[in-house]
Amino acid sequence: MRKVIRSIKNKLRNAFKSRAEKRHALVGHPDLWKMKRDFQIMFLKTHGLVQSDSLSDLGCGTLRGGIPLIEYLNEGGYFGLEVRPEVLVEARKELADANLVAKRPTLLLLSETNLLPVQHFDYVWAFSVLIHMDDESLRKAIALVSNTLSGKGVFFANVNIGSGKELEWQGFPVVRRPLEFYKKVAADYGLDVVDMGEIRSLGHKCGVESQDSQHMLKITIDK
Repeated sequence: MRKVIRSIKNKLRNAFKSRAEKRHALVGHPDLWKMKRDFQIMFLKTHGLVQSDSLSDLGCGTLRGGIPLIEYLNEGGYFGLEVRPEVLVEARKELADANLVAKRPTLLLLSETNLLPVQHFDYVWAFSVLIHMDDESLRKAIALVSNTLSGKGVFFANVNIGSGKELEWQGFPVVRRPLEFYKKVAADYGLDVVDMGEIRSLGHKCGVESQDSQHMLKITIDK
């Protein structure tokens, strides 16, 4: 009987692991999941995030970075926005698996931003998101940030700086842009951009040069 019970437990554990790995693969390599999850909360807390803040996670995916943020922030303080409906479904499953439904995070499609109950956020976060946006989508995202960021708020986003051949990942472009491009677009919407340097210098060390060499932008209301 013990062997039967042990066998059942192992099957359930393996099934859960397989389901989790498939979910993780929707937002990147599963082997880098934990490292990138840990980096996000570490970075934001290092740069001032406190439990009472409100945070908009632009391109929240399957809550790779969202789960520790939801756990850390006060109830209702997390707002996740995602463009892919099927990924948002998996995000809600991830939330339930983490037993964090009671923290009442808001998870919406980007097309539903009119339903946001909070209009101004202390933080807006876009991790590995702007690098997958064409110019038109980027402008829409910056406009959204401009309209929802509080006067003292800050928007952090990692980007590929420079130029080169455009690649593709899961149907999304992987783009490189000059820093001046981001500064110009941000200025068009009343925002100011500061380049914080390569993310490897900020604690992101995954061993993949193209990712560790990305730059973190700090974007605020231009006063």
